[in-house]
Amino acid sequence: MAAPVGCDHYVRSCFLKAPCCGKAYVCRLCHDAEEDHQMDRFLVKEVQCSVCNTVQQTQKTCQECNVTFGDYYCDICHLFDKDKKQYHCQPCGICRIGPREKYFHCQKCNLCLASDLRGNHKCVENVSRQNCPVCMEDMHTSRIGAHVLPCGHLLHKTCFDDMVRTGAYRCPLCMHSAWNMEDYWEQMDKDMAQSPMPTEYQDATVKIICNDCQTHCTVPFHVLGMKCSGCGSYNTAQDGGLIQQLQEPQPQEPQQEPEHKPQSPVPEP
Repeated sequence: MAAPVGCDHYVRSCFLKAPCCGKAYVCRLCHDAEEDHQMDRFLVKEVQCSVCNTVQQTQKTCQECNVTFGDYYCDICHLFDKDKKQYHCQPCGICRIGPREKYFHCQKCNLCLASDLRGNHKCVENVSRQNCPVCMEDMHTSRIGAHVLPCGHLLHKTCFDDMVRTGAYRCPLCMHSAWNMEDYWEQMDKDMAQSPMPTEYQDATVKIICNDCQTHCTVPFHVLGMKCSGCGSYNTAQDGGLIQQLQEPQPQEPQQEPEHKPQSPVPEP
């Protein structure tokens, strides 16, 4: 392949002729960044060779100078790029970075997932057909890898890494814990045991809802956190105010009647 055309997105030796406006761009992303409309990759019919400038129908090799436009070429997506073990997924409708044998298409989630997630993830129907809940960018056609949370929701891998760095540990959509928190919950147990509540709050309880197992329960109140009695998670939300236990009244000692001294009779006049 000849020296590729400059583009931050793909390595190729041709320009795409946009079917919408007729302008030549290295890729659809470059087009969309410059224009006020988007290029439909599936409607691209012509490319222009970056070596001899010949305009021709979309194909892998220039019909005039025989330069290879891209190590990888998909005649459905009209994607030209260097070899990244790409493959076209028919159910997804777009090309994915492979290799193919390391991925499978989940019919319910409707996207390609790593093979180690086969039978080992929570399915959410058409989960990739929504935007990333962190950056609000498209998930299905994103060039950024997706991270699957235990709850089944998706977000960009880079967005997940940003969440971890900032200390956020919940799914932005359902508030379920974003990874295994058992070690952290054990540390919470130790911290709470070393920090007893003041006497006036030691018998106080509160109703909570667990974001991890959806249990509704009443548990002891503590300023550090409220532990779910169902699964042991501290990823909980308070449901109402404090419930103070009524203390039984202390029995009072019976009061003694005062002694009455006999009065002297009033003398008669």
